[in-house]
Amino acid sequence: MRILFVNPNSTASMTGKICATARAVAAPDVEVTAWTSHGGPPAIQGRGDGEAAIAPLLDEIGRGVVEGFDAFVIACFDDTGLAEARTLTPKPVIGIGQSAFHAAAMRGTRFSVVTTLAVSVPVIEENLVAAGLDRVCRRVRASGVPVLALETDPAPSERAISAEIGRAISEDGIGAVVLGCAGMADLAARLSIAHGLPVIDGVAAACGLARTLVTLK
Repeated sequence: MRILFVNPNSTASMTGKICATARAVAAPDVEVTAWTSHGGPPAIQGRGDGEAAIAPLLDEIGRGVVEGFDAFVIACFDDTGLAEARTLTPKPVIGIGQSAFHAAAMRGTRFSVVTTLAVSVPVIEENLVAAGLDRVCRRVRASGVPVLALETDPAPSERAISAEIGRAISEDGIGAVVLGCAGMADLAARLSIAHGLPVIDGVAAACGLARTLVTLK
């Protein structure tokens, strides 16, 4: 089974992180490939960046369709271009945002999302409503960490995200946290141990969900 992850931004180091995270959790029968959308913006922070990313993202998905991948994952937490990408193939096309939401909801507990900048919050809130999961998500929180800081300044970024998770735990009445950026994919395990509750990364969630959807045909 071949699953293609497409990073809609043009930051190749983030694509490497996405690929490593997915491969670490992939079942033995899954081959994970990750591509960078080099025509996209360096980071997707808010609606404008998302709109700019759609056309080059669709080019990459289209190339993946031609190459015969079994499923496609859009590796941006905003689920950028998801509806448009689904028009290109009858095979499963999912986003890491929706995957993380559903994984959190299936734990039977309420959750909060910790994302990057405040400009990303409205898009994520709208996606939760569209998925029918806004009632189990207590809050979408901005950590104040720019997307690219996760690549260029990882230690302070992780501390800021961890601090926001701590505030979510104390204020929101939750049993899980969802990390709201693909660039946070490598933080989930450490933050889960640090805070003593599930911290869910959408890249890992999407890898498992994509395989399940292909298996179910």
